[in-house]
Parts: sequence; C-alpha cells; structure tokens
Amino acid sequence: MTPLATYRLQIQPEFPFAAAADAVPALAALGISHLHLSPVLEAVPGSTHGYDVTDHARIREELGGEEGLRALAAAARAHGLGLVVDLVPNHMAASPLHNRALRAVLRDGPDSPYARWFDVDWAAGGGKLLLPVLGRPVGEELPEMRVADGLLHAGGQHFPLRPGTEDLPLPGLLDAQHYRLAWWRLARTELNYRRFFTISDLIGVRVEDPEVFAATHGKILELVRDGVVHGLRIDHPDGLADPEGYLRELRRQAGPDCWIVVEKILTGEEPLPASWPVAGTTGYDALRRIDGVFVDPAGAEELAGHYRRFAAPAADEGGEWEATARRAAYEVVERELAAEVAFLTRTAALVCAADPARRDHAPWALGQAVRELLVRVPVYRPYGPDREDVLTERAAEEAKASFTVPAEAAAVDAVRDLALGRLGDGPAQAAFLTRFAQTSSALRAKSVEDKAFYRYTPLISANEVGGEPGEPAVSPAAFHAYCARLDRDWPATGTALSTHDTKRSADVRARIAVLSQCPQRWGKLLDDVGRTPSPDPQTAWSAWQSALGLGSPYTDRLAPAVLKAVREAALRTTWTEADPAYEQAVLDFVDAGPGGPPLYTVSLLARELDPYVRANTLGAALLHLTMPGVPDLYQGTEREYLALVDPDNRQPYAEGPDDEKTALTRAALALRRRLPEAFGRPGTYAPLTADGPAAEHCLAFGRGGRTVTAVTRLALRLEEGGGWAGTTLTLPEGRWSDALGGGREFTGGGPVDLAELFADRPVALLSRVGGDAA
Repeated sequence: MTPLATYRLQIQPEFPFAAAADAVPALAALGISHLHLSPVLEAVPGSTHGYDVTDHARIREELGGEEGLRALAAAARAHGLGLVVDLVPNHMAASPLHNRALRAVLRDGPDSPYARWFDVDWAAGGGKLLLPVLGRPVGEELPEMRVADGLLHAGGQHFPLRPGTEDLPLPGLLDAQHYRLAWWRLARTELNYRRFFTISDLIGVRVEDPEVFAATHGKILELVRDGVVHGLRIDHPDGLADPEGYLRELRRQAGPDCWIVVEKILTGEEPLPASWPVAGTTGYDALRRIDGVFVDPAGAEELAGHYRRFAAPAADEGGEWEATARRAAYEVVERELAAEVAFLTRTAALVCAADPARRDHAPWALGQAVRELLVRVPVYRPYGPDREDVLTERAAEEAKASFTVPAEAAAVDAVRDLALGRLGDGPAQAAFLTRFAQTSSALRAKSVEDKAFYRYTPLISANEVGGEPGEPAVSPAAFHAYCARLDRDWPATGTALSTHDTKRSADVRARIAVLSQCPQRWGKLLDDVGRTPSPDPQTAWSAWQSALGLGSPYTDRLAPAVLKAVREAALRTTWTEADPAYEQAVLDFVDAGPGGPPLYTVSLLARELDPYVRANTLGAALLHLTMPGVPDLYQGTEREYLALVDPDNRQPYAEGPDDEKTALTRAALALRRRLPEAFGRPGTYAPLTADGPAAEHCLAFGRGGRTVTAVTRLALRLEEGGGWAGTTLTLPEGRWSDALGGGREFTGGGPVDLAELFADRPVALLSRVGGDAA
C-alpha cells in the first residue's frame, strides 16, 4: 500500500531496533503511516550508516538481529504503522574479514562460485584481483607481514590464502595468491573491480545475475512476504548494470502492493523513466523545487556578483557555475576515475580491433574520446531511447574539437556509437555500454556533488543533490508545472526536504536562502567580520554562511563541516593529499571567526532575519507535507532541526520539545490521514493564483477540492514592498476552516484578503467544511 507519510530513522548501534520501538508511540502520534529505516542487513561492525553490507542473508546483529526487527515491526503494527527499509543492491563492503563472499573469491579466485558476484576484470589484473588496502607500499609493509592461523596478516588486516600456499616463503606466497595486495594509492589507476563511485572500500555487486539477485535479496523479500516490510527505498539504482531489469524483477518478487521508490537523481527537467515499475523517486527533485520558490532570482544574481568580488575565484574555480562543474568533471575523470576510463578504453579497443573500419583507432585516442564524452553527459546516466538526447551530436563535435590532430577525432564517433549501443551486441559491446553508463553516474556524483558544489558557493543553500546552483530560483509557475507532472504521472512518489545525505538540513537552508532577499546586508556583515584572518576568501564566504545557517556558536559542529568542505573542494587540500598547514589555518579561522566572538555579529543579523526565516521554514514544511507525493520526514525535522553535512546529520534520534513547526506538521499529517482521497489520487492538484500588487509573494494550491495550501514567499521583499495591501486569493466555493488552529473560517467563491488569511502566521492550511469536493 502507498504510505501517507514516512519518517526516516537512522538505525545504528547507538540507536538499534529496540530504541526505535520505544519511539513508535510518539511517532505514531505525529501522524505518519510508516517508519523508514536505514539499511538493516549485516554490515561492517560499528558502521553508523549500514551501506557497507557484508551479509545479505542476515539482519544486523548489532541492531538486534532479525528478532529485533520483527519486534519493531510488531510494535509499529500495534500503533498502525508499517515499515519501509533502505535496500542497497549496488555494492557491499570490500572487507575480506567481514564479507564472506569476497573472502571466498580471494581464496579460490575466478573458479569460486562467488566470483560471479563481482565485476572483476581478471585479465587486466594479470589474473589477480587488486586489493589496494595497504597504508604503505608493499616493500615497506613486507617486513611486518606474517602467516598465522591460516591467514596472511598484513597492514593490520587478515587475508585468506589460496589452498596449498600456506608454507611458501613470503614473497612467493604473495605471488601465488588470486589477489595482489597493494598500496591504497594504486586504486586510482590500477583497480580492476567495479566499486561504488570512487570508494574502493565498497565493491560493486552483479545483481543482474539471477543467482546473485536471489542470494542478495532472499532475506529482504522474505520479510516483505511475511508482512514485516511494506516498502523499499532502492539506493543508487544508477550503479546497476540494468536498473530497469532489476526493478522489474524486484517488483515481480516483492508483489504489487510493496511501495518502491528509487534514489534517482534527476537533473533539470529530466523525467524518471516511465517504464520503471516504481512509485517514483526518493524526492531530491521535490527538494530543489521547494527550496527554489523561496529564493529571489534578482537577489541571488546580485549575491553572486558580490561573491565574485569578495572571493575573486577564477571562472573554473568557482567564479562561474558551468565552468566550475566542467573543470571538476575533467579532474575526476582523469584522476579518481582513471581505472574506470582505462577499462572503457581497453574494451573500446577490443571492439574496434574486430572491426576493419575502426581497427586503426589508437588506444590513446579512444581514451581521450571516452573522457571527452563522459564530461559532456549532462545527467547522471543516459537511459534507453533517450540516450541520443543526452549524448548529442553537438557533444560529439565538442569532443572532437579537443583533438589536436583532426584525423584522430574519428575515435569520438566510435566511442559514441558504442555508448549508444550501435556497434552490435557482443559481450564486449554490452560491457562497454553498461560500464559507460555506470561510470557516467559516478562522474556526475563525484564532480558535481562532491567538488563543484563546494567550489561555487554564492548561495550555499542551493548546493544540494539534484540542485542547480547556477539557477537557484524556481518560479511559482515552474513549481506548479512540476507538481502537475507529479500529480499526473507519479502521485505516490517520495518527496523530501532533509535526508541523511543533505549537506545542510532544510532549516539551515531556509535561513541561508533569506540572503537572496538582502544581499546588501550580507555584504555589510562580511565587512563587519572581515578583520578575522582567513586562509582564503572563498572558504571564509561559505563558512560565514554556514554560521548564519546554524545561528549559534556550535564551533564543534561547524569546524568539521568547513574542513570537510575544503577537502571536498580539493582546491587547496584533499582527503588524500592533505595540506596540514592550510587545514590548520582553516580550523584556526573557524575558531577565531565564525565559531568565535564575531559570531555575535552574525547572531544579530540572524535575529533581524528571523521573521523571514520563519516564513521560509514553515512555508517549505507545508509545501512538502501537502504537495503531490509521499512526504518523508527525516528524524527530528518535525521541529526546528539545524544540521550540517554528515556525520552531523546522522546522530541518533532523540525526542525534543514541540514547537510551531511541530504543530504545523501534526495538523498537515492529520489532514492527510483524514482525507487520503484528496492527497493520494491522480488529478487532485489545482494551482490557485493570487491577484494584486503582491501576488507573486503567494504560492497556493488546492488538493482534491478538499484542502487549500497557501504560503508566503520572499517575505522580506514583501515587507519592503508594502505588504499584502490590495492582494487577494480566490478560494474554491464553499466554507473553509483553518486547519492550523484558531477557529477561523473563510468563505470561498470570492476573493479573500491575504492580509487576513496570513494574519496569524505566514502560511495557511484550509480544510473544506462539510459536503463533497467542489
């Protein structure tokens, strides 16, 4: 069945199933219909997230095991709640100690029955699987290696041995294994197994193989059939060899009543493939639209100009969005994804060598063509018949222009044809087609989300997954058009505002977004606090915005987030090539500036902006709770929730005091529960348009003729323009009561003054009194 609303809990050793069961009564009283649990399968011991799965056949013992999960389900059921579980089909932990399937492959090599589980290019590794897990080069680790208890002990880890090699001298023993131990730095160029993005600790799983699917999904599907689990969130489907085929098999085995949503990141107006048998996405596309309607486009542009003057970044170091994203893409495809590009180049060369018309393409030219086309894929992954709309002729011509010798540029056509599936359907062609698509999604994620979003920072609230930092504002008309599409095509899709992956929680983003309405005040603030020495102005700009978003001196939380930002940006320091002096300068700056005495100045501005932050916060929450789709509330976000990037946003759940946002959440969820036909069926969304001088500041819509949502947007600009005077909203026919409390009623069929509608708060949620829908 389709949930009315879900509530995401980060299940972890500090908050296991039993703790979640204790929270059930309070969460049920909030008005949700389903608990949404982070991954529950066996994972690396101590993991706080669970995406590093080690055993698909067991529920994680650290969380309470299967008995604990079933007890949680029973407690939830007793309060009228179901369970939705986060499922990770694409990858598992590349930990020989904990992953028995991988351990078997290391012991027995390609003849292991588990070898089919993983995408290993044995030929590229000389018949061995590269394990880049050592902290130092092998030569430096060798003196400390030893064999004990039938295992190889190296670099503080244990590895299985190929049968019959236990008594060999150490150098010969290493050479005799089905794997090659290596320094971790070799992962960039030498890795010969598919991984999750650029994370070598997570090895890709071949769920396209029916036996592997059965082995990795048996337990979860058993729980679905037993009525323990009622819905599935599918993590990173773009990483799979055949996402649609996988989803069809999952749907077949899970049954028609299991609610399934996919973590598919859609770019711009990109649609979710209509043929996927799912309810929709996990909601990042909704997040972008909700956030965007509270951004002033003119102010955002002015803010960007001020940013360029203050931070003085080069165009491709954060000065211009498109140039920044393109530079980041080149860096990732040439460095972090070098091993993936090498696989694609080898495979393309193999195909071309068998074709007399293409056999003279040099490997280097094919490699350049692969890189140049990958960086020009404008979405995470091209799909089916839409591939040509993504890998366009224009992209090919631009790729060819990168070649200094025009005659060599013909390699681009060969690679494009391969990526479009035009060069036959043999094993090599199929391998290229699949891996190109998988690598495309990894490139987009690492270059845009994890580099460019930390480099281009005029308004950091816009820098979220699926966001458009170059165009952060969304007009009411665009919002209505998006909601109309959801209402028509994906009425049961997931929607989200905060998740475990958002870089800043919705309430932090709501605070920062107000700056688009007052760029001059932001400029004055920077002038006032600018005496604090900073390592570079770009870091200072984003750190001060983060401090404003938190609004309080949480130095212990702010410093790790700022340090993570500069490492992800990779302009002055990185995770793997750290600059200790620069990083210490960053920490010293946070301690003396955004986390120190100057924060008083930031707090003053925050208090001045509080009324407009309130409008953003309540407005975003109400849109999320009443627009088409199934709202997913992240733990704690039913009240003010100020969190930065993980691990700050993955702390164990704790109940807190109710506030105005809690009352709004309860009221909206109660209405969804009382009027499911108004929210859960296609054709229920109806835009409403205000009239008068301040009409652009009201965003309103009806649902099923039974409810009306109205919110104030750009409240600071509204106040500066004279408020709601002379501006009205025409309600549908009938009598309407205030669902947020106060006992007020309004008569529809004619104009209602918005000053009256918003007299108590900057948002309104109305419920039709009696009768049928108008």
